[in-house]
Amino acid sequence: MKVIIAEKPSLARNIVQAIDSKMKKKDGYYENEEYIVTYAFGHLFRLYDVEMYKEDYDSNKKYPWKMEDLPFFPHEFRFGLEKEEGIIKQFKIIRNLINQDNVESVINAGDSDREGEIIIRIILKYALKKNVPIKRLWMPDQTPKTILNELNNIRDDKDYDSLANEGYARTFVDWCYGINLTRYSTILSHTLLRVGRVIAPIVQEIYNREMAIINFKPEKYYVLNSKEKTNNEIVELTSKKEFNKDQLDLCKETAKQYNSLKAIVSNVNFETKTISPGKLYSLSKLQGELGKKYKMSLDQSLKIVQDLYEKGYVSYPRTPSQYLSENEKGKFKEIISQFQNLGVKIKFKDSKQIFDDSKIESHSALTPTYKIPKKSDLSEEEHKVYKAICNRFFSVFSQEPCLVNRTTIEIKLGEEEIFNITGDVVINKGWTVFEEREKKDKILPNLQIGDQVNINFKVVEKETNPPKRYTVETFNNFLKNPFKEQLKNLSEKNDESEDDEEEIKAMFEGVELGTEATRSSIIQNAIKSNYISLKDNVYHLELNGKYYVETLNRIGVMLPKEKTAELGRSLKKVYRGEITIDQAIDITKEEIKKVIEKKDQVTLDRAPRVFEVEKSKILCKCPKCGNPIACLDSGYRCTYSLCGLYLYKDNKLFNALNRKLTKQMAKDIFTKGRIELTDLVSKNGNKYDAILVSDFSEKFVKFKFEFPKNDEKEKSSNVI
Repeated sequence: MKVIIAEKPSLARNIVQAIDSKMKKKDGYYENEEYIVTYAFGHLFRLYDVEMYKEDYDSNKKYPWKMEDLPFFPHEFRFGLEKEEGIIKQFKIIRNLINQDNVESVINAGDSDREGEIIIRIILKYALKKNVPIKRLWMPDQTPKTILNELNNIRDDKDYDSLANEGYARTFVDWCYGINLTRYSTILSHTLLRVGRVIAPIVQEIYNREMAIINFKPEKYYVLNSKEKTNNEIVELTSKKEFNKDQLDLCKETAKQYNSLKAIVSNVNFETKTISPGKLYSLSKLQGELGKKYKMSLDQSLKIVQDLYEKGYVSYPRTPSQYLSENEKGKFKEIISQFQNLGVKIKFKDSKQIFDDSKIESHSALTPTYKIPKKSDLSEEEHKVYKAICNRFFSVFSQEPCLVNRTTIEIKLGEEEIFNITGDVVINKGWTVFEEREKKDKILPNLQIGDQVNINFKVVEKETNPPKRYTVETFNNFLKNPFKEQLKNLSEKNDESEDDEEEIKAMFEGVELGTEATRSSIIQNAIKSNYISLKDNVYHLELNGKYYVETLNRIGVMLPKEKTAELGRSLKKVYRGEITIDQAIDITKEEIKKVIEKKDQVTLDRAPRVFEVEKSKILCKCPKCGNPIACLDSGYRCTYSLCGLYLYKDNKLFNALNRKLTKQMAKDIFTKGRIELTDLVSKNGNKYDAILVSDFSEKFVKFKFEFPKNDEKEKSSNVI
């Protein structure tokens, strides 16, 4: 008999359907004459906590965290069975099955990644009591054909030792950081601070971006713009030159100089260009697209695509690659044929831009399988995700290319500057029938070589803009390559092949923050801890996150992205066999020791807390942090101590306006951000109306005056 241990019951059912749908179902396993198929529930074991290593401790009892126990590094990492009745029962079933006399081999059918590899290995470490061959069932997808094919070509589990070694190293290293630095930080700050090798730099980056936005001071600058008619068509020209706030006179002088010159069309170029589609999806790229299009969180999109994988409709989802393996060409010819039979206009392409083993770490890109669901088989959300994966696959294998007529008009302004106006007109939609191309048709003015273009350059005042908060897409891009100099909105990504060499290099070297398999859960933990939040596809820093980052930096615990990347590189060295698991752990130990050695040099104030008030005394939610605003005798105050936003009842401004600040006015100030005051009296005795606009940027509420505008008054222009 051969015993297959699947990572989850759903995978066990898929394996049974592939082998023999008539296999007998028993308590915790399936059986026929050749195979026994059993399953775990994901992780059955977890690493011991500190107290469980001490012989005189009762593992059922809670013990206080003590500074004298830190740093703690076990001589040997030990795993304990989770204390849930169902898990204990299933472990005993697995143990009994694999130790039967008639068992000739055990097959590891964990998910095809580091985590899945070690989940089954840990079970075997504590359950297997006999010497039998251990094999590996490696499944790029869960369709019956793939499962049978892999069973017929099964390999020894030892062929995946390098993957397991990296998996163990990551688990042990993350345990050392999490256990030691979380306890150390919590003891010092008197509040729970979840510190980890990846969560800390993730929250730090959101903090850095938020501080850059808060501290940003816009600066004026000037550009030259002409927008005049030529041959009854508007021709707009904007100079590439920019002038800082102190160069207004120079800018005006340059405008005069430009207007004294002639603008002549020096060249009109026509060419037909082929526009390439985006690459196949990795998990991160898919999550970015779903976040942008449907406002899906990472956690939500991962769960949906995992469900689609377990149903056999898509390939393994936790992949960092956007390429396909060269030995899978036959499989994809079959998948393409299946969709062709449904009338989808695609064809097989043997291209290095699609099939390239050198750009794959362990799994190919995310694609549909030959198992095609009916729309009624999927929920609305599943349909959105499946359609996104299919449409990108169809775009890559589209029968026809996307062709555009690209026209470039070159206008020369004397010897001073050359202006280029470019426009595309789609002449063959190609892959854009599956996915919209973000750049639309642009019709250019009808100009010929030698035409003189009418100009009237004016000075236009502009302001520099603050950096933008991270979206799901841009933050995933950052995490995949945190040292890429520029993170741009990829609005032009379909016009030319995306340069992904840096991301691929970062993946292979371990420079990325987290992995495709772990990022979603780590970010979700940061959200659950109220360090960051995701609102309308945009990440925001929460006040707890501000305290978290500033406290960790103060006590020297913060792991910057440089340090996390350095540790990531060491884990990749374990995978490549360049260093051992113990050597990777030794690097970690030294880093942790350096932090905790400074424990006597650090003192912290107590962490912020929320003051409890009676419901009757709650005015509304705080506009800054979302905690309750309490009605006090002296005014209105946020109950969260780190925020503490305050509005005095005895307010100097309202006293000067001869108005009493009422409870309703206070509520409008916090909820609407403004209040309207009528029939105010000036020093001259004139009556006027005013709008007070709330400013919550500091601890005490401030106000800016706005006055209702006369409708007949002309709007101010930004043209000087």
